[in-house]
Amino acid sequence: MAADTQTPNARRSLFIGDVQGCGDELDLILDRATARFGEECVFHFVGDLVNRGPYSMRVLERVRKLADAGRAHCVLGNHEINLITQAFGLREAGERDTIHEILGSQEADDWLDWLRALPLVESAELSGCPFAMVHAAVHPDWDLETLAREARRVEARLGSEERDDAYALLATPSDRAPAGSERDVLGRITTCRSVLGDEWSSALPEGDWVPWHTQWSKRHYPYGIVYGHWSLQGLHVAEGLRGLDTGCVHHGRNRDGYLTAWVPELATTSWPFDTPDTAFWRVRGYRRYYPL
Repeated sequence: MAADTQTPNARRSLFIGDVQGCGDELDLILDRATARFGEECVFHFVGDLVNRGPYSMRVLERVRKLADAGRAHCVLGNHEINLITQAFGLREAGERDTIHEILGSQEADDWLDWLRALPLVESAELSGCPFAMVHAAVHPDWDLETLAREARRVEARLGSEERDDAYALLATPSDRAPAGSERDVLGRITTCRSVLGDEWSSALPEGDWVPWHTQWSKRHYPYGIVYGHWSLQGLHVAEGLRGLDTGCVHHGRNRDGYLTAWVPELATTSWPFDTPDTAFWRVRGYRRYYPL
C-alpha cells in the first residue's frame, strides 16, 4: 500500500501512541474524542497496536472498524512485524508475547493480510504543515519525498498478493540485511532508536551513538514527524517532532505508564509542530501489565 497522502483536518485529528493491547485505555481516549469532536474525528496510530497487553484482538477490531469507516489511519510497528514473522514461522513466540489469540483465530489469515497492507509511513499535512507519521524513525538524510519513496518500495513487497514476496523480505533479520535494502529500510523505520553515521541501532549503545532525531533535527527539514516506539524516552516534544510512546503497557514496572494522544486541535500556535506544546491527553495505565 502506498504511503497515505490525504490531508487531515488538524481540528479533528488525534495521534495516538503505542497501544500494545491496552484496550481499556484506548477505549477511553476514543470515546472522549468522539464525545468532544463528533463522528468526523480521525485517529492516527503510530503502530504497535498489539502485543504485551491483554486485548490485542479487541484493539485490532476497533481500529479496523474505524479504518473501514474512514476514521483511522495506522502505520506498521515492530510488534505488527513480529506478529507477521511469527505467522510465517520465522520467529518463535516470546515469553511476553500476547498475540496468540490473533494467530490462533479462524480469521488469522485475514488479519495477516490486513496488517501486511498497512503503510509504513503516513504523509499528509496539518494546517498546511507537511508531516510524516512512522513507528520508530527515519534516516536523518531523508527528506519527505525520499522517505515516501523508500517506504513504498518496502510496502510493495510486504503487502504483495504473493505471500512468498513478504516471506522472502522477512526471512533475513534486519541486523543482517545489506544497508539500504528493503529489509534494512523496514528495520530502520520500525525499530531504530539511535544512529552513528549511516548505521542504526534499536538500542542506544555507548560511545558516539545518538538518538536518531538528534541528527534529523540538524537538517532543519520543512516537515514534522510523529512517531512512537521509545517508551523509555517518554513523551518527546521538540521542534518538528512529537514522540508519543509513553509506555502504557509498562505501567507498574517501577513507573507509571500512559497512553498518550496528541490533539493538534488544542494547539495554541499556527504551526502544529511548534514548541512549547501542551496539546496532549494522557490516560494512566489501568493496572500493572507485567509481573515484577
